[in-house]
Amino acid sequence: MKNLSILAIVFIQSTSLFAQPKQAPLKIEHLTENFYIYTTYHLYQNEPVQANGMYLVTKEGVVLFDTPWDTTQFQPLLDSIEYKHHKKVILCIATHFHDDKTAGLEYYKLKGIKTYTTVLTDQWSEKRNMKRADNLISNDTLFSVGGYRFKTFYPGEGHTADNIVIWFEKERLLIAGCLIKGSDAENLGFLGDANPAAYAATVQRVIDYCKNPKFVVITHSPGYSPKTILHTLKLAKELPQK
Repeated sequence: MKNLSILAIVFIQSTSLFAQPKQAPLKIEHLTENFYIYTTYHLYQNEPVQANGMYLVTKEGVVLFDTPWDTTQFQPLLDSIEYKHHKKVILCIATHFHDDKTAGLEYYKLKGIKTYTTVLTDQWSEKRNMKRADNLISNDTLFSVGGYRFKTFYPGEGHTADNIVIWFEKERLLIAGCLIKGSDAENLGFLGDANPAAYAATVQRVIDYCKNPKFVVITHSPGYSPKTILHTLKLAKELPQK
C-alpha cells in the first residue's frame, strides 16, 4: 500500500510537469500610452533567455525598436501589431550589432520597412556577418514620427563598442538595450565584446543625458525601473580593469 502511494505521488508530479503550458514564443505587453514591449526567447547556453524590444504606435504607423531574437517571430510580430493596432510597421532601429537586436533587419527591409543602425553598428555588423540596415545614422539623431520625438544617443563603449540608447525626453522613457542590466542582476552578463574600462563612464553619460527617466526598457530582464541604471553603474565600477 505504501509503495502504491509513492507511485501515485510520482505519477501526479510527473503529469503535472507535462501539463505545464509551454512558454509563448511571442509576448506583447502594454507599457504606457502608445508604447508596447514585445518579448521573444532564444536558447543561450541551453537555457531560454528573454529578449525585450519595444514598439510605438503613431498616427503615421508603428516604429519598431530592435528586432526579435527568435527568427521564427519576425512575421508573427508584424502580424500581431497589425491585428492589434490596424497599422503597419514603417520604421525599425537597432541599438547594437548583436543578433538579439539586428537579426530581423534584412527581413524587415524586404517588407518595405525603413531600417536604421548607426554607421558604427553597420561596421561591426559587416565584420561579424550580422544583418545590416539600409539607412545609417552618422551622429546622434532626432527623429520625429507621428507626433512623437525621440533621439538616438551614443554614450560610448560599454556592452559593445557601438551600443546606443534611445531617449524619449517628453515621456521620460529610455530604451537602454543590453547596456543596462536588471535590478537583480549579479553581473553584466556577456562581456565578450565589452569595454570593461569604459563601461562605468558610459553608464554615467547615460545618467547625465537622460535625466530622471520614468521607464527604462532593458533587453534581458523584466521590469522597467530606473533603479536598473544605478545598479548597472555599481556593477560596472566593480569590473576588473584590464
